[in-house]
Amino acid sequence: MKTFVLKPSEVEKKWVVVDADGLILGRLASILANILRGKHKPTYTAHVDCGDNIIVVNAEKVQLTGNKRKDDIFYWHTGFPGGIKGRSKGQILDGRYPERVIIKAVERMVPRGPLGRRQMTNLRVYKGPVHPHEAQQPTVLDIAARNPKNKRSA
Repeated sequence: MKTFVLKPSEVEKKWVVVDADGLILGRLASILANILRGKHKPTYTAHVDCGDNIIVVNAEKVQLTGNKRKDDIFYWHTGFPGGIKGRSKGQILDGRYPERVIIKAVERMVPRGPLGRRQMTNLRVYKGPVHPHEAQQPTVLDIAARNPKNKRSA
């Protein structure tokens, strides 16, 4: 018996669309990270980008459990003395680019390095319900139906 190793030329990438409306952020991010890496496929090979392309819509409607909306803070430094700044996840979700919360959550679940950066290019997150990828004919992935804990009602 021989070990199966997928070659980059043999990879078949599908397009998947996910509606983030009411979904829990961490659960959504872990499922998206697995699909981006290709771990859901029987042909998974660790050193090859064999994951699917993912489109996430309604990013501003993602839910957070507990007090994470106000207590979880993204920090950055301006480079000047005393220049540490921070913004809570709630402020980002209510702001101009709410899709950054989902991108950061998934990015931190994908391995760091050249392959992880390559896999992150297959994730596209949009603020509203519309996306410009209709020509790829993406299939709808219902993450809320997988587990009752994945969705939070209002």
